[in-house]
Amino acid sequence: MKKEVITSNKAALPVGPYSQAIRVGDLIFVAGEKGIDPVSNRIVEGGIAVETRQTLENIKAILGAAGATMENVVRTVVYLTDIGDFAEMNAVYAEYFTTDPPGRSCVQVVALPAGAHVEIEATAAL
Repeated sequence: MKKEVITSNKAALPVGPYSQAIRVGDLIFVAGEKGIDPVSNRIVEGGIAVETRQTLENIKAILGAAGATMENVVRTVVYLTDIGDFAEMNAVYAEYFTTDPPGRSCVQVVALPAGAHVEIEATAAL
């Protein structure tokens, strides 16, 4: 199967040797996204809820560039630097996956790139 790179300028561009997303057949693999504002290229300020919302908006923009929506997401992995932020992150997350939410894992990590407090990767099926 052919591998297609997916890029959206409505989401923060990669800062390393990786793609925002890769499409293979009917699957889209979105790289771990953070709450980076695509204009300022900095993590948004305002706490975990604001950062989670920007993270999910970045994922939404990348999926849109591939012809998909959040409804196509079948799996996510959420990384938090403080598992104490889970409830607040989860409340924002629930706004983006209102029906038939994807399978999900959530883990606490020591640190994330760019000083992020949350990172989310997603897999979508068309």
